[in-house]
Amino acid sequence: MDKKKMSGPQELLDREDNWVTDRGAWFVGERVVLRGYDMFSELFDRSWVEIWYFSITGRFFLKNQIDLFQRLWVICTSYPEPRIWNNRVAALTGTARSTAMLGLAAGTAVSEGKIYGGQANLGSVEFIVRARDLIENKGLTLGEVVESEIKTSRGFPTGFGRPIINNDERVPHALRLAKELGLDDGVHLTLALEIEQFLERKRYRAKLNIGGLTAALCADQGMSAKEFYYAAGVIYSAGMMACYTDAAEKPAGTFFPLSCERIDYEGTLRREWEK
Repeated sequence: MDKKKMSGPQELLDREDNWVTDRGAWFVGERVVLRGYDMFSELFDRSWVEIWYFSITGRFFLKNQIDLFQRLWVICTSYPEPRIWNNRVAALTGTARSTAMLGLAAGTAVSEGKIYGGQANLGSVEFIVRARDLIENKGLTLGEVVESEIKTSRGFPTGFGRPIINNDERVPHALRLAKELGLDDGVHLTLALEIEQFLERKRYRAKLNIGGLTAALCADQGMSAKEFYYAAGVIYSAGMMACYTDAAEKPAGTFFPLSCERIDYEGTLRREWEK
């Protein structure tokens, strides 16, 4: 990600008690403005999801696009499965009797995974957008792009393959959703499916996963890699909260306990304390 650096102490002096922003402001006791729109009048009838995407992108999306975003996050990331890595953290927080918000924050923090999670979301859009540019503007073939990516990364392109099993049960439902909403003919989605076919022909056994599919769908809605990454920051929350509340309602400390007999200990043998 781009990181702007401070040019000198004058920048700090210019910003002392002075923050220039186009994102919005709270006018105490009067109104709230978000990106130039009054939240109590102009944005009053907008859904939370619309506001979330508007705050990130500065754009309003069509109804079918908003439906795509929010329904994708239902079928893709709202799993109430405590064995999933970030849900497990939330559940551990619940069994330790910490607070729900700390559990949600901790689970969200560990969602920044490179193989799956936040960094994979970012990388998936970056790859599919880069692949399209190389094919359409640089004259490379699809095969050349994919083979180069595999060689450079020493793995499958981000958005393809799955760590546990090759099949992703969410993909057909996400494709069905996109077709239902009339959003299944975008250039990035088409390219992603063509890359999957190429990988199958070459016997790489790496199918399009849900991260690559949602990345392609959102790129087709005009979202950049960083915008997709930002928007996806909270998409795991529903599953994490289900796991937190479940663990919090059971006896403390009982979430996936591990008996001592199951630990293959190879350290120093048991010894007596000197008296």
